[in-house]
Amino acid sequence: MNTYRKNPEALSCLTPEQYRVTQEDGTERPFANEYWDNKKPGLYVDVVSGEPLFASVDKFDSGSGWPSFTKPVDVKNIVENRDMSHGMVRTEVRSANGDSHLGHLFPDGPREAGGLRYCINSASLRFVPLAELEKQGYGEYVKLFAKEGAQG
Repeated sequence: MNTYRKNPEALSCLTPEQYRVTQEDGTERPFANEYWDNKKPGLYVDVVSGEPLFASVDKFDSGSGWPSFTKPVDVKNIVENRDMSHGMVRTEVRSANGDSHLGHLFPDGPREAGGLRYCINSASLRFVPLAELEKQGYGEYVKLFAKEGAQG
């Protein structure tokens, strides 16, 4: 079992946009980010800690311009905080071990999948393709794709 933590080496390799989003609670532009329309099967992990966050089998097109997921792969890797910035009450989503700002949680996801929408910044994620899961140490998550088909 891997131990995930905020990795200083990974922090030093972040692009300015990744740093702004993950460490300064920023938000990237909709429809102008790496994964909003990615349909490949695989796992999305924290760009700083590597902890597994979301799977492509739980990704859907919300029309928002950001990657959207119905649930995390492991709730222990997600922290939800009340966010009162920008004149509204929202639920911020952070990685539990890396403490990276990921995005926000909204109650307007697909009803048949629980009704939640984890609206996540691509800049806070690293995508691990299904074919690479074993090699990169995420082999235990392959079963997510076998169970529900390798859709993305």
